[in-house]
Amino acid sequence: MENATIRVSIIEDQKLTRETLRTLLDESETCRAAGVFGCMEEALSRIGRDLPNVALVDLGLPGISGIQGIRLLRERYPSILLVVLTVYDDDDNIFRAICSGAHGYLLKRLPFARLLEGIRELMDGGSPMSPQVARRVIELFRDTRPEQRADYELTPYETRLLKLLADGHTYKTAAAELRVTAYAVSFHLRNIYDKLQVHSKSEAVGKAMRSWLVR
Repeated sequence: MENATIRVSIIEDQKLTRETLRTLLDESETCRAAGVFGCMEEALSRIGRDLPNVALVDLGLPGISGIQGIRLLRERYPSILLVVLTVYDDDDNIFRAICSGAHGYLLKRLPFARLLEGIRELMDGGSPMSPQVARRVIELFRDTRPEQRADYELTPYETRLLKLLADGHTYKTAAAELRVTAYAVSFHLRNIYDKLQVHSKSEAVGKAMRSWLVR
């Protein structure tokens, strides 16, 4: 992409943020905005009309979450390089975003010049991360001991529920996907917690990913 303009899509629910990013990208010498979307549903339906090189993805989106959307975008448009641009710097979101297929993870408080550097780094084959995130990734994977592949005697139904939660579904949307009540989801989650010996959704999802129960 030497000397070529980099087409960048923005998936961000805050209007001021996405319009500011659009203006800054269009005023830069290396990038232009190629699709600006207020939710993941809109992006999934329209992003293919002007396929970007890079997509900046917020995590805290209404409807389909950023993490779930990253998985869907990777499946539908594998050529797009996906970068998280978010305020969240906690281990759970970082781990889930990377496992979902994010190519980079940047925090919104970074200067715009650094964002442009990150986009260029991405196009050159790198994986841009804010310094705080990079440190957390190193600590996270250093402290995480790989677990042997195990099924923990989960039923296919329980495994599917775990996969939905790993994709970013809430209890309510998982229930809708499975065509059951939220009470049924809570019942099955209690069984999952007992089998995995965990006490929360994030612990269950993390253990399932480390054990290769879900991908």
